[in-house]
Amino acid sequence: MDSSSSAIKIENVWKVFGNTSKEAMDAIQNQQISKNEALEKYNSVIGVSDVSFEVNQGEIFCVMGLSGSGKSTLVRHINRLLEPTSGKIFIKGQDVMTLDRENLQELRNKKIGMVFQNFALMPHRSVVDNIAMPLEIRGISKNDRLDAANKILDIVELQGWGNKFAHELSGGMQQRVGLARALAADPDFLLMDEPFSALDPLIRRQLQTEFIKLSKQMQKTTVFITHDLDEAVRVGHRIAIMRDGKVIQIGTPEEIVVNPADDYVADFVKGISRLKVVQAKSIMQSLEGYENKNGKLPNDLEVVDEHDLLSKLIETSASKDKPILVNNSENNTIGVISQSRLLKAVIEGGDGE
Repeated sequence: MDSSSSAIKIENVWKVFGNTSKEAMDAIQNQQISKNEALEKYNSVIGVSDVSFEVNQGEIFCVMGLSGSGKSTLVRHINRLLEPTSGKIFIKGQDVMTLDRENLQELRNKKIGMVFQNFALMPHRSVVDNIAMPLEIRGISKNDRLDAANKILDIVELQGWGNKFAHELSGGMQQRVGLARALAADPDFLLMDEPFSALDPLIRRQLQTEFIKLSKQMQKTTVFITHDLDEAVRVGHRIAIMRDGKVIQIGTPEEIVVNPADDYVADFVKGISRLKVVQAKSIMQSLEGYENKNGKLPNDLEVVDEHDLLSKLIETSASKDKPILVNNSENNTIGVISQSRLLKAVIEGGDGE
């Protein structure tokens, strides 16, 4: 695909840490030495290993893996907080590696917002002054930046907290301020590195829900780093799973749960219920196929959306004990799900008859 057609494109990116990273890189690529050999022979650590992917406009693209998998290292290459040892990075078709210091600074200040796990708020500043910081760096007048910050306060549901200091807020509220600060400059892209992982489970889930809602509203292209598959499945449109610096599999939550690429991914996803990821469109059959086998469908059937999940389909089916019609976004019927098909999808995650 042409790099200009995707919002973010990462192309064969490597990051090797160490004073002899160039020599190690040469040996890795030409002699296929392992991660351990790179460490032993060159005292070099492979952080990111030949990673390529594209992120679509408005997409939440989750990169997940265990600690040390390279996910946080990778995200810092997108705005060149880290320089890749080799590879290319495109943002809206522009090769980030060719930017001089001034243009790179502009990219970071105006087009990309970052949210980290530690909130990194300025303790001596009020909430509204923390949020307005990126605009202050840009040289925006005080009145304009405070207006913008107050509007964002409403969006992240912190009305009335603008004049408090950061230390007076709970962890969940502080993370909202961090998100608001990233949004205040109205960036095209958000880079989020484990933004909710320091929070307790209940607050974390609330913030995930709010972020999903906010993302639909603001349509920011987002790269979201997490070690939590439940979070990736809940938040992401697509997920890239990393191990030892490599991307093992990229797909929708449904594709990864139903068709894991290898034993490592299968082990990762075994705790995720198919009820949370399998969609109606994946298990429906055509109206003609159903009627050829079972005769004409009755008129009073329940209707679901093609993106509705298995959990909702079961609930809908149980209410009438009959097949379910599946409609698309234009409200046209595009398929039907029989109860036997539904049962097989629950048990196996695949098609049923």
